[in-house]
Amino acid sequence: MDKGGLQGKVVLITGAASGFGADAACRFAKQGARLALCDLKGDALAAVCAPLIEDGTHVEFALVDVSDPDQVAQFHENVVSAFGRIDIAINNAGVAHDLTPLPELSIAEFDRVFSVNARGVFLGLKAQIPIMVAQKGGVILNIASAAGLVGAGQLSAYAASKHAVVGLTRSAADECARHDIRINALCPSFAQTPLFDDMAEHFSKRQDIDACQVERKITQRSLMGRLATSQEVVDAMVWLCSPQNSFMTGQAIALDGGLTAI
Repeated sequence: MDKGGLQGKVVLITGAASGFGADAACRFAKQGARLALCDLKGDALAAVCAPLIEDGTHVEFALVDVSDPDQVAQFHENVVSAFGRIDIAINNAGVAHDLTPLPELSIAEFDRVFSVNARGVFLGLKAQIPIMVAQKGGVILNIASAAGLVGAGQLSAYAASKHAVVGLTRSAADECARHDIRINALCPSFAQTPLFDDMAEHFSKRQDIDACQVERKITQRSLMGRLATSQEVVDAMVWLCSPQNSFMTGQAIALDGGLTAI
C-alpha cells in the first residue's frame, strides 16, 4: 500500500477524542504513522486509541488542556521523549458557542472560546516550532474554519478566534520557512461532527424548528448546499501534511462547498 510518505512519521493531534481529530488519527494510523494524541475527554480519547493500539500503531496519549501552558509544554516534552521527534503537528482542538447575538454574548464565554481556539493554537506553535527547528524541518497544520475567513453572524467569538488562528498561521509560516517548516491552516465550513450536532441542537430549540430545517438554513449560503463529511476534511488534512504538498506554506485553505466564493 502507498503510504504517501507518512510511514513511520510522528503525528501529534490535539482534540483527538472526536470529530476531525479522531478521524484523522485513524487515517494517519492507516498511513503507517506513529501517533501522539491528546484531549480533555479521557474516556473518549481512550476509546479512540484502543483499536489503534490493538492494530499495532504506536500511540502515546494524554489528557491535556491546550489552554494551559504547563500542560502543553509537558505533553510535547513527553512526545519527544517517547518518539525522538515530531514530524507533523495538527492543532485541532477547538470549541464553539451557542448561536448568540454579539451583545448577548458574555465576556466569560468569549474568553472561553479564545482560550482554546486561539491561545491553544498559540501554545501549540510555541512548543512545536523549537522542536522542529532543532530537527531541521516539520509540518504544522492549524484547524481554523471558514468562519476565520468571513463573518459569521451569531458566532462572533468563534469567528474572531478562527481569524486569530489564520493570523497566527501566516505569521508563524513567515518566521519558519527558512527552517524547512511548513505551516498552513485548513478552513472547513460546517461538517457532520459532534460539534455541529451540539450547535444545531441548540439552534433547533431556540428557533423551534427541526434538525433538517436547521441543516438547510445553515447550508443555504454554500454553493454545494450541504455539509462536509468529516472524511472529506480529513482527506484534506492528510494531503496538506504530506510530502506531496511540499511547496505550500502560510496558506488558509477553504474547504467550504463554495461558501467563501460568493
